[in-house]
Amino acid sequence: MTTTYDCTAADQRAEGLEHAQRAIREHKCVVFPTDTVYGIAADAFSPQAVTMLLVSKGRSRKMPPPVLIPRLNALDGLATDVPAEARKLAEAFWPGGLTMIFHAQPSLDWDLGETKGTVALRMPADDVAQDLLTLTGPLAVSSANRTGQTAARTAADALAQLAESVEVYLEGGLRPAGGAEALPSTIVDATALPLRVVRQGAIPVERLREVVPGLLDVDGNAADDAAAEAEPASAADARPTGSGAE
Repeated sequence: MTTTYDCTAADQRAEGLEHAQRAIREHKCVVFPTDTVYGIAADAFSPQAVTMLLVSKGRSRKMPPPVLIPRLNALDGLATDVPAEARKLAEAFWPGGLTMIFHAQPSLDWDLGETKGTVALRMPADDVAQDLLTLTGPLAVSSANRTGQTAARTAADALAQLAESVEVYLEGGLRPAGGAEALPSTIVDATALPLRVVRQGAIPVERLREVVPGLLDVDGNAADDAAAEAEPASAADARPTGSGAE
């Protein structure tokens, strides 16, 4: 049975977070707000739950979901061979609208789809999202909409598209807050050097280059617009959509 909680009210927020935590533990899906758009989430370490997430969205395993994390120190538990430049971006823009693709820790027991050994990570700048992630740990998350449809900016929008495929809807009001344009997260491929933007989004390339000047844009160009040789990352091909909550 689907339940919606108004997280702008303290009592419903507490009850909703508790219900969402229980639903995640039972391998069900939940919807919650992030700093970009609303996301549909499932236990990242449950293949059954991730499959439910993909089915709810009408998405194949060829489009694996990103993983949202509650803290920066979760990065090394989920990713390996993290470049120093990527750490600088994480320290500067997490929590926030930046997703980065890394080589996944080979010891992890999870199945997010056809990831080719990579994982896309983000730490959202949203209180409700952070509270839920603190309770559950890392979550596989994608934008809370059917594939090809408009990203949900409220839980009600998500409910209209995802209906009873989701156990819990956490309503936190319009996202992004303040009526700003709904942009997905910017995605950076950090599986090889130099780092490369594979999707433009909430954080402009120029801001990222203030931290990592050698960052390539989506066309493989350096800051001076000279053509740059960059080996296309298989992770980029596998991740056309980035953090769903983004």
